[in-house]
Amino acid sequence: MNQVEAGVEAGVEEQRARPTRVLLVDDDALVRAGLRMILSSADDVEVVGEAENGAQAVEGVAAHRPDIVLMDVRMPVMDGLTAAKAITERPQAPSVVMLTTFDLDEYVFQALQAGATGFLLKDTPPRELVSAVRVVAAGEAMLSPTVTRRLVGHYAADAVNPRRREAAERLRTLTDREREVLGAVGRGLSNAEIGRELFMSEATVKTHVSRLLTKLGAHNRVQVAIVAHDAGLLDA
Repeated sequence: MNQVEAGVEAGVEEQRARPTRVLLVDDDALVRAGLRMILSSADDVEVVGEAENGAQAVEGVAAHRPDIVLMDVRMPVMDGLTAAKAITERPQAPSVVMLTTFDLDEYVFQALQAGATGFLLKDTPPRELVSAVRVVAAGEAMLSPTVTRRLVGHYAADAVNPRRREAAERLRTLTDREREVLGAVGRGLSNAEIGRELFMSEATVKTHVSRLLTKLGAHNRVQVAIVAHDAGLLDA
């Protein structure tokens, strides 16, 4: 194992050694209470704070240093989209997962542009909610392959040639291996699935994904998937 892979593995072990810290943001106190009750039932998740609007969320991130922010889209004072952009632009920003009432709400696409890792429906079953937090804590996007394809397809539905040329230009700095990983991320595969498909360790996959985020200037895997779509890597 090289030094990069060893560093990744050390980071994973450190994450496992402590609970995942979550900040809850919703203007409905009952929703926050329900989320807190569900998440607090898991030994590896800790709710470190709550906020009732986006402005408080930004302050809460600075005060509590959460790993994940679960945030509503529609809120007074500052909405979740504006807050997500402000939070994800911070150094060592936490992952932001938007809460929405409707599947593929139009605001979700704007949230992904703002740097959100994904979204959850407010009626997500408790077990799936806890699982989602664990998935995001592991560095994955909170989107199934099916939902990823729908999101990317919707987001890029109006793509025109200039956008494809721009995406292709961004891919020029990638190695052949990074392009393979990019295509797999674009298809919604998890790190484990990419590793099996490309015959790499999961740690190596994580290293490649990290490099893709840096080279493509993306905040998360969903934005990476959008680049892959725009560049035509997912064309049949």
